[in-house]
Amino acid sequence: MKVLMFGWEFPPHKNGGLGVACHGLVRALSQTGTEVTFVLPKRMESTQGNWQFRFADDHFPNLKIRTIDSALSGYSNPASYQQMLQESGEQKDFYGATLFDEVQRYALRAQRLAEKEEYDVVHAHDWLSFPAGMVAAKLKNKPLVLHVHATEYDRSGGNGANEKVYAIEKKGIENADVVLAVSGYTKQVIEREYGAQPEKVRVVHNGIDMEDYHGVTVNETLTRLKAEGNKIVLSLGRITLQKGIDYFVKTAERVLAFRPNTYFVISGAGDMEGQIMQEVARRGISQKVIFTGWVKDTNEIQSLYKSADLFVMPSVSEPFGITPLESLIHGTPVLISKQSGVSEILTHALKADFWDVDEMTNKIVTLLDHPSLHEVLAEHGNKQVAMYSWSRAAKKCVDVYTNLTHPNIQII
Repeated sequence: MKVLMFGWEFPPHKNGGLGVACHGLVRALSQTGTEVTFVLPKRMESTQGNWQFRFADDHFPNLKIRTIDSALSGYSNPASYQQMLQESGEQKDFYGATLFDEVQRYALRAQRLAEKEEYDVVHAHDWLSFPAGMVAAKLKNKPLVLHVHATEYDRSGGNGANEKVYAIEKKGIENADVVLAVSGYTKQVIEREYGAQPEKVRVVHNGIDMEDYHGVTVNETLTRLKAEGNKIVLSLGRITLQKGIDYFVKTAERVLAFRPNTYFVISGAGDMEGQIMQEVARRGISQKVIFTGWVKDTNEIQSLYKSADLFVMPSVSEPFGITPLESLIHGTPVLISKQSGVSEILTHALKADFWDVDEMTNKIVTLLDHPSLHEVLAEHGNKQVAMYSWSRAAKKCVDVYTNLTHPNIQII
């Protein structure tokens, strides 16, 4: 089986969960014997040791990386794209005048690349690559699989969805042979907001490979604070409306009223970062909130998980959410939003509505006060995470490919 796959980020260069998901899925597909040609907008060279895209060919014998000269990047939006053009100097007349022009330019270049490739199925991840996927599928009359990791309704927190992004998503969903949703939660959004027929949408939960996480050291700063008798509550991710960090700050103020020996760590960056810092100052809790900024080093991220007493994901709308799985791998229990896909698969986790600050406060205080609860959630949560490997997700994808290319073969 040969798959032409379109995405817009792939490790080691990644801005969020999509890159992690693509990496895990492609590796697992490679191990099934599936040949994947992964197309990226551009090659992001790095001067840091072996951080070159050629590493993929070494580690994935069935993977080829192809790049298209494009300005698209992880979590692009109209405003960030315009800023990139302003900073790009001589390149600004070369790329599309707007983000949407660039998406179409990416699709045209994808057609040229597809003309030279052999493939049985086209698989495209999220809206930036949907037009490229549609062009490649139509070119050689091949099945189109669209993988929805997040919709415009998720990114906007349910308010003020960009009509142009929505239109691209809707057209892609209408043209796809199969739509893969990362959770039942996302499947419902696709059916409700985009009018997709239920039989067209398949749920493929994200996974995680525990063997990728080993030999992690603790964070020195957080370890010192804990040695002084403090507790650590961590939230890690993009600081955007979607991620609900403003509710995390409200909860922090409430918790500190009961347990002043608690520190709250906000790790990440995003368009609400300045606003959140101001809100922390306004509430008078600056001395108890630590902003780490965007942490790129994998070992440093893992040390944050390992050093925390609790990980909180208060997302307003989270299609899946890999970070709670990563936290549990490191032995740290989690409190997750009920408005998340990962809440469907995690039973050994604390859960609350993102807006219910009182409930989140109660659960945080209870866990910090009861070591036995911490131990049970950490132990059983860790065992449960082991059940959700990327190989499980890859098998579901292979079954979809096989059904599309050989509809008369019965999948057992």
